[in-house]
Amino acid sequence: MTDAIRGMEPHIFWNCFAAISALPRPSGHEERIGAYILERAGQLGLERAKDDCGNIVVKLPATPGKERVRSICLQSHLDMVCEKNADKVHDFLKDPIELVRQGEVLTANGTTLGADNGIGVATSLAVMEDKSVEHGPLELLFTVEEETGLRGAKNLSPQLVASRTLLNLDSEEEGALYIGCAGGKDTVARWGVAREAAPAGWSALRLAVKGLKGGHSGLEIDKGLGNAIKLLNRALVPLAELGARLATIDGGNMRNAIPRECGAIIYLAPEQAARAQAVVTELAATFLAELPTVDPGVKLVLERAEEGPATVMDLQLQRQVMKTIAALPSGVQRMSAEIAGLVETSTNVSVIGTEKDALVLVTSQRSSSASRLNEVVETVQSILELGGAVVEVSEGYPGWQPNIDSPILKLAQRCYRDLYQKEPEVKAIHAGLECGIIGERIPGMDMVSFGPNMEKVHSPDERVYIESVARYWRFVQEILKTAQ
Repeated sequence: MTDAIRGMEPHIFWNCFAAISALPRPSGHEERIGAYILERAGQLGLERAKDDCGNIVVKLPATPGKERVRSICLQSHLDMVCEKNADKVHDFLKDPIELVRQGEVLTANGTTLGADNGIGVATSLAVMEDKSVEHGPLELLFTVEEETGLRGAKNLSPQLVASRTLLNLDSEEEGALYIGCAGGKDTVARWGVAREAAPAGWSALRLAVKGLKGGHSGLEIDKGLGNAIKLLNRALVPLAELGARLATIDGGNMRNAIPRECGAIIYLAPEQAARAQAVVTELAATFLAELPTVDPGVKLVLERAEEGPATVMDLQLQRQVMKTIAALPSGVQRMSAEIAGLVETSTNVSVIGTEKDALVLVTSQRSSSASRLNEVVETVQSILELGGAVVEVSEGYPGWQPNIDSPILKLAQRCYRDLYQKEPEVKAIHAGLECGIIGERIPGMDMVSFGPNMEKVHSPDERVYIESVARYWRFVQEILKTAQ
């Protein structure tokens, strides 16, 4: 047992969480955790199956006296977002997550924790392990590649799951029952890069934005967090007016995360060095003044690059890219008129990267309205195409339309009320839950989503509240025991 979870309750749950935290599970590399689940289910004599996409289901027979209860599916995804601080040495394909307890929260040492969706996976494993949990027939569904386009859900074999009631264990607010989510699409721009030799005698410099918190581009898009790509571009524009030439630009890691860091290698005439530093110093103060509470750690630095590329981008392309990034919207575009406090439509400038002969920019759009999703995608696509890029729009994923008459919602409300003597909140979420896709793949599925309190998911500051997990675990057990 890792020291971080020693003495934490429920101990079966935390033992399961620690076990999966030791298994690398980036999106597209869920083989080890999948093998672990299949092996453990086999050791317990449980029926299990795997579809062609890698999704896994484990079937638990009912506990004595619950054989006639309707079957329920507990659903979670195996993969996690892999983000780390720049100074953290960690290989997500090999190294375990280092769990750290800080008072009332569990976090990780310089990396994402993987509570999204390790909490859900650990819940299903704990139900599998804990013989004291009362339940009817259960199916434990583990999907793959949720974080990089919901590929597992999109390719889920309908024959894998017989249940028509589903608990999605992938939400992050205790006491909230989610019955709807946003749909989304990714918009990817690609510019062919023409290059020329870097100006002779000019200095190679690294311009970087760092120290931002980052976060989930759906759940935290309304927090006013800094976007490293947008901020860096704001600095590049005045430096270009001083003659700076752009060699490379790279920032962000995940399409569904607000980028925390972005860096560029530029070349600048030596006589412009002092003026460039003054520009950066002034902008660094401006960024701090704009983000005093939400991102107080923001930094903008300009320093000599130890070794720069031998070439820079064509000047016309450089101008096109900078103007395009400046024109792109990023953040909340519209709030819901029906549900107070719910973001309806948003867009995020997510990832930028310099390849050998191309520059690639990834953006992500979300909306609970199909028509407004199409509208914001068209806006972003138009700006990118006007900027000279070749644009590809992903197939996307559907939203999940709320059903306030859902039987599983009513059961969950009653169980929460009985446990905690208060009403849970019923909400929709501005994020892409797998429920929308699963509902399309398996018509007639009755679903609700919930989880314990988590913060800063998709960032190295990700944390989960320990006491909240204990209450969430009791809630899961109560639903399974009470279901008829």
